[in-house]
Amino acid sequence: MLRIAVPNKGSLSETATEMLTEAGYSGRRDSRKLVHTDSRNQVEFFYLRPKDIATYVGSGALDVGITGRDLLLDSGSEATEIAALDFGDSTFRFAAPSGSEISELAHLSGRRVATSYPKLVDDFLRERGVVAELVKLDGAVESAVQLGVADAVADVVSTGATLRAAGLEIFGPVILESTAVLIGGPNAHPDIDRLLRRLRGVLVARKYVIMDYDLPVDRLDEATQVAGGIESPTVSPLKDEQWVAVRVMVRSDDANEIMDRLYDLGARAILVTAIHAARL
Repeated sequence: MLRIAVPNKGSLSETATEMLTEAGYSGRRDSRKLVHTDSRNQVEFFYLRPKDIATYVGSGALDVGITGRDLLLDSGSEATEIAALDFGDSTFRFAAPSGSEISELAHLSGRRVATSYPKLVDDFLRERGVVAELVKLDGAVESAVQLGVADAVADVVSTGATLRAAGLEIFGPVILESTAVLIGGPNAHPDIDRLLRRLRGVLVARKYVIMDYDLPVDRLDEATQVAGGIESPTVSPLKDEQWVAVRVMVRSDDANEIMDRLYDLGARAILVTAIHAARL
C-alpha cells in the first residue's frame, strides 16, 4: 500500500483532505483517528502534525506527504518536493520595531531574531553573509521584541496587520513564498505517479471550466484566437451548415471575459460547466 502523510490540523489540514477526497480517495470520519485505510485504492493515510510530516517521509517511514514548503525546508529532512499543490500560500518576511536602527538585512548581524523556522531563516541569512542569533519560538513570534527576547522577528506575513499591531515594521527581502506541496522520500513507490496524476487532475478541475457555444462558421478562426483550449477546441457541425458547436476548456477566472468576447463575435447559447475531475 501507498503510505501518505496528511496534516491532522492547522491551515493545511482541511484543504488537503478535501483535495484527496476530490481525487477519489476516502478519508477518516473520526478526527481522532490517526490512521485510515482506503482498501479500494490501496492507500493508508497517516494523520500527523504538519511539522513532523517531512521527517517521517524523509526517513522512509512513509512514502509521500502533504505539507508546507516552509516546513519541508525547515525540517532538514531528506524528503524532496514532488509538486506544488497551490493552496496554503504564505510569505515570510523580517520585521523590526518601527523607527528602529534595524531597517536592512545587514543590520541583523549579531542581533537576536525570533522565529518558528530557525533552519530556514538561518540558511537564508548565511547565504547572504549575515550571522544572527536565532531565538526559536513555537508561536506569537510578534511578541518577542516587546517582551525583550529578540531584536527582530522572521514570520509569516499576510496583510502585516498583526506585526503593525505589535509595533513592528517589515523590512528586507522576502525570505520565502511558501505553498502546500506533495513531498516524497527515498523509496519510489510505484503508486506515487497515480496519486500525482489524480492531484493534478483536481488542480485542473479547480482552475478550468468547460465552455460550450454555437458560432457562425466563418468566425471560427477568430473565436479560436479568443479561446484556444488546451490543444484546440472541439468543433462539431450543426443542422444549419452556417453554424458550428464549439467546446473548449478555459481558465475559470477568465470565463466571463471570454464569454463577452465570444458574444461580440456572434457566439450564442454560451454555457459554462464546472469540471469535477481531469487528466491532461
